[in-house]
Amino acid sequence: MALEDAKSEVDGAITRKGHRGLAYENAFAGVTSFMRRSLTKDLAGVDLAITGIPFDQAVTNRPGTRFGPRAIREASTLQAFDVPYGWGYNPFDAFDIVDYGDMAFDYASVAEFPARAEAHVAGILKAGAACIALGGDHSVSLALLRAHAAKHGPLALVQFDAHTDTWADDDLARIDHGTMFGKAVKTGLIDPARSVQIGIRTDNPDTMGITVLDAPYVHEHGPAATAARVREIVGEAPAYVSFDIDALDPAFAPGTGTPVWGGLTSAQAAAVLRGLRGIDTVGGDVVEVSPPYDPTGVTAIAGAHVAVELICLWGWTRRGETGARP
Repeated sequence: MALEDAKSEVDGAITRKGHRGLAYENAFAGVTSFMRRSLTKDLAGVDLAITGIPFDQAVTNRPGTRFGPRAIREASTLQAFDVPYGWGYNPFDAFDIVDYGDMAFDYASVAEFPARAEAHVAGILKAGAACIALGGDHSVSLALLRAHAAKHGPLALVQFDAHTDTWADDDLARIDHGTMFGKAVKTGLIDPARSVQIGIRTDNPDTMGITVLDAPYVHEHGPAATAARVREIVGEAPAYVSFDIDALDPAFAPGTGTPVWGGLTSAQAAAVLRGLRGIDTVGGDVVEVSPPYDPTGVTAIAGAHVAVELICLWGWTRRGETGARP
């Protein structure tokens, strides 16, 4: 499908043949999928699947991140016509990438959610595809880490955030978006010596041994030095990249559950993400996009761009391979 076909072709998410290549149709029309990829539950031959986790029970303030996946998908449709900028390759040509749709769950059975989320992502990984998830509040990352660690072993966590999310909490059954990475350390899902948190600007007395490169560090040292330090810490470990949209300053992402001033600019975040190329990214998520608090849609736009950057980062070390790693 090419640009000239937009006058006669639409709804590529359900009509396109194959899973590779860019997508062209009128920007204001068509079935909404992430980056206008094929919407499918068939993962045969798929290298990477995008999935939505529309859950927001565990927020401390503004609810609404259950609408994050929908808003991110809509924002992404305008990006679908161009090769991702600044990477020097097109992952949508190099890999079979699809939109797997959202996770199903009973909103009234909250206690069942973590196990269902873990099983949902584990099913994608078992099928041989990698997974990038669209949240949802940040609590969803714990279940996603469980699924990835079951396949890859203890992970290096690369976390973009305003908060460390390692506050004290020994109750593993609690669903909390501020304690899940502490639980991930305690249960051996992530290796704190290989993990790093970027953009932090709230105090926490116990960072569980994870290296913190706070927002002032990024502002003072710059994106290139920040990315170099992250690569040094992560080394060759399999890495999971979790991007809480409140890593960005509220000027760039006002629609989030817990905005904190003094954060990263979108330009800084993009430069750091691109500077991480070469780490062995095995999965990731973008979370906390809360559309009701941003009528401009700029937060969803940022979330969509972050998700594309995570795809590019995942694909960077896999270029030339016929499919995702086993």
